Amino acid sequence: MTTSSRKVRIEYGDFQTPIELSNDVCQKLKELSIQPDVIIEPTCGLGAFVEAAAESFPSARKIIGVEINPSHLASLEVKRKLLRGSDRIEIRQGDFFKLQWSELLRELEGTVLVLGNFPWVTNAQQGVIGGSNLPEKLNLHNHSGIDAITGRSNFDISEWMLIQVAEWFQHRKGYLAMLCKTSVARKFLKHLYTKRIGLREAAMYRIDARKHFDAAVEACLLVCTFDPSAHNYDYTMFSDLTSETWQRVGHRDGAVVHDLDAFERLSYLHGENSLSWRSGIKHDCAEVMELHAYMGQYLNGLGEAVNIEPTFVFPLLKGSDVANNRVTATNRYMLVTQTYVGEPTHKIKELAPDTWTYLEVHADMLNRRKSTIYQNNPIFSIFGVGTYTFAPWKIAICSLYKTLSFRLIGPIDDKPVVFDDTVYFLGFASQLEARRILDFLTSSPAIDFLSSLIFWDEKRPIKTSVLNSLRLLPLEEPQNLRLF
Repeated sequence: MTTSSRKVRIEYGDFQTPIELSNDVCQKLKELSIQPDVIIEPTCGLGAFVEAAAESFPSARKIIGVEINPSHLASLEVKRKLLRGSDRIEIRQGDFFKLQWSELLRELEGTVLVLGNFPWVTNAQQGVIGGSNLPEKLNLHNHSGIDAITGRSNFDISEWMLIQVAEWFQHRKGYLAMLCKTSVARKFLKHLYTKRIGLREAAMYRIDARKHFDAAVEACLLVCTFDPSAHNYDYTMFSDLTSETWQRVGHRDGAVVHDLDAFERLSYLHGENSLSWRSGIKHDCAEVMELHAYMGQYLNGLGEAVNIEPTFVFPLLKGSDVANNRVTATNRYMLVTQTYVGEPTHKIKELAPDTWTYLEVHADMLNRRKSTIYQNNPIFSIFGVGTYTFAPWKIAICSLYKTLSFRLIGPIDDKPVVFDDTVYFLGFASQLEARRILDFLTSSPAIDFLSSLIFWDEKRPIKTSVLNSLRLLPLEEPQNLRLF
């Protein structure tokens, strides 16, 4: 595949659905007693779903395929003439992001099924390749502050497209059956719940994305039954298209719950705390800010010997260290330039002049950090730092590993340990306080409760929102517990 064709494939998320999978999807819809009057495939590509729908739904009055790629349309037009009931099949050239869908839908009577496979590409990937096949730039999830700036506003194009489809069914009944990433389906269903969009029922059926698309992601068939008068936001997750093995998933108090049965059984553990899980430090320049102890001196990521005062240097544990319980010693260190976000940094020049000189020598690298969070902040700023960073005792967990392994971590070299931003932690003034909370976190009820909220197929399955939902208050004695 040429660089140009690869760019086009990424830009348009052009992963064509195999006809075998399209047929299996349509068969599942028939098993669910879905019999639409009109079928729309909004990004039909080479028309696998048009072909499968023509064969599977002979009673459908109209099948409409829309595609932006003229070469795909030409191939599909040739195929269309050979399909069952070809006179009811309409092929249109159109850009999903520009087509006047509301006008098209007003022309259609009866029950509509929106069927297909939207592009599997994010707006960030589009930006990397300079692609333009995406909606007008927006913060899809209304993230604010640092979350929006640091990339949490990144979204899958297919998620945006699914939300547009949901708008089509605001005032009419209908169906959606779409192949997509499992994470996208989950976010979309949360959007329906948050916006109270009429939904009678929904289900997700896992598919083998590696087999069908050579894609290393968790994917599914998402099926939704829209009804403006219904508001049921619990759904069922099946292990595949044919399995009868299922699990109840849904939404409670704004959270997406992976296992409703377990969550409801342990709901007494759900609540707010005065303790708050924090993220490790974000600096975006490991070559300068992270040091390695070797032969009695520090080396930075550039291989340079670093001679600086110990004042702003702290022992560092990475996420992999925490996950693998390497927490009692380290030869890694981090230069921590602030004690709170936005703190002026020029004090370093007075307290540790060699450290200031080192930072100035590498100022170009630090100033080139891409994230806009560093703009309009003091020189050499970092993020994810506060009084909690310097707590002597911590309970920590790595967010990337697929296990609930909490670690008790004390000082190293008589200094509090700091973490990279893949680690979440609680800070404590004493080992006794930390040990008491750790005993509860590692108990069966606590582990089962947290597991009911975690989707292990996600890239970063453990989130602060999940950890902070576990109610620790029964263990806390506010008059005695010294918090960070």
